[in-house]
Amino acid sequence: MTAPVATAVIGGGLIGAAWAALFAHHGHAAAIFEPDPPRRADLAARVRSLRRQLQDLTPDQGGALVICGDIAAALAHADIIVESAPERLDLKVALLAEIDALAKPGAIIATSTSSLLLSDMTRDCKLKGRFIVAHPFNPPHLMPLVELFGHDAAILERADAFFRALGKVTIRLKKEVPGHIANRLGAALWQEAVHLVASGVADVADIDTALIHGPAMRWAVQGTHLTYHLGGGPGGIRHYLDHLGPSQERRWASLGKVQLTSDVKKMLIDGIEREANGRSVADLEAERDRFLIDLLKLRDHL
Repeated sequence: MTAPVATAVIGGGLIGAAWAALFAHHGHAAAIFEPDPPRRADLAARVRSLRRQLQDLTPDQGGALVICGDIAAALAHADIIVESAPERLDLKVALLAEIDALAKPGAIIATSTSSLLLSDMTRDCKLKGRFIVAHPFNPPHLMPLVELFGHDAAILERADAFFRALGKVTIRLKKEVPGHIANRLGAALWQEAVHLVASGVADVADIDTALIHGPAMRWAVQGTHLTYHLGGGPGGIRHYLDHLGPSQERRWASLGKVQLTSDVKKMLIDGIEREANGRSVADLEAERDRFLIDLLKLRDHL
């Protein structure tokens, strides 16, 4: 691991708690600010639970966790700050300006935003260059991906090194775009999945089954571009584009647009309830996390 640094997480929800657990697990001091007293009261237990999951992967390095009800106290010593507040532009603008005013001059300030633009969120900040996007994939303590975007190359290099030392796989956006990369890909896929439900092609469960036991297994190894490269046989992507490109264009042309009307929402809710088959959200999260831990262990042996 790199030398321990002081970190601060602003927001103790699902994403913030996972960030704090990951930082402390890797030996970094982690201060986490949560303004809501009931949520703050159970934050230590939630972080401990996440750290136990991480211990299935690597030994816990014993970083200290400090839970704060005062944002200035959380930020006082932090060199790396990650903001993980709710996804509302007005809230982010005010909060990032407050963090900018309170943080040490040399601190890197990252936002976990899943869809908002850095330029919009930092419009009231003075030291804009030290702000970056560091968007994790949920659950952040287990999923490797972190999407990075910023304007200062040196700040990005420091942030990239920090996240990679946590075991993360980092990618960088060349320009900002709503939803970054991974969420845009996910949104495009889900739009077609909802269209298939709404148009009566298949049930929710069968669409999920098709994805899990089909494309998703290949994507976990090589992603969509290399998957199509192999789909072209010995000739690779050149052969695929020359000979199967027209069929791909026909599929693109037939993809559906869908609105989340009350009828479509009901179809999705009913279908997911049937697929969940009595399992609660907590049950499904536990199933997901057990599988992710096993998958990460397998990846380490590849």
